[in-house]
Amino acid sequence: MVKELSLFPLNVVCYPGEILNLHIFEPRYKLLINECLANEKTFGIPAYVNNKLELGTEVEIIDVVKIYDDGRMDISVLGLAVFLVVIFRNPVQDKLYSSGSVRVKMIDLAVNEDKVEQILDLADEFFLKIRVTNPFQRAKSYNSYSFAHKIGLSIDEEYLLLGMMEESQRLDFIIAHLMKTTPRIQEIERTKKIIAMNGHFKKFDALDF
Repeated sequence: MVKELSLFPLNVVCYPGEILNLHIFEPRYKLLINECLANEKTFGIPAYVNNKLELGTEVEIIDVVKIYDDGRMDISVLGLAVFLVVIFRNPVQDKLYSSGSVRVKMIDLAVNEDKVEQILDLADEFFLKIRVTNPFQRAKSYNSYSFAHKIGLSIDEEYLLLGMMEESQRLDFIIAHLMKTTPRIQEIERTKKIIAMNGHFKKFDALDF
């Protein structure tokens, strides 16, 4: 399905179901948000990654947290659907902001509980290694998007995940990332210890062949 959306390009990836907090201060985006509020319209956040605007997320405004005297705003938006930018117009005629024709992508969200459980196990080890309290609790329900911003993905990797339409593929991607990343953290910690011991006498246990 192709539809028209006002666009707010950002160097961030927003996922369906995610709540994103935004501080609106540029005149063009104050105009965009005010028009969306007045007309109860959604808008799009295309992710500006690798100098491209291709994929993004349609969002709706769920809360206006604060309006400042100069018109700046703090708002919360909810991610709805992933889209592909078909035509980008910058700016829209007679407007300050951009818009586009976008094709909404059909997303599979059929969660594989076994894979989610595997991710939770890997996350336990990951957060233990980086000495951070694990934000994921076993009693809650999760999908791939729940993990995406909390496991150390680069923005390029977050963008790759956004482009995956199958939930099973996204879960496999997260599993592979955690299996690859956790051993690297161990090696970094080992390297830090070696650097700290530089110049000191070291005692090694004899190897028993």
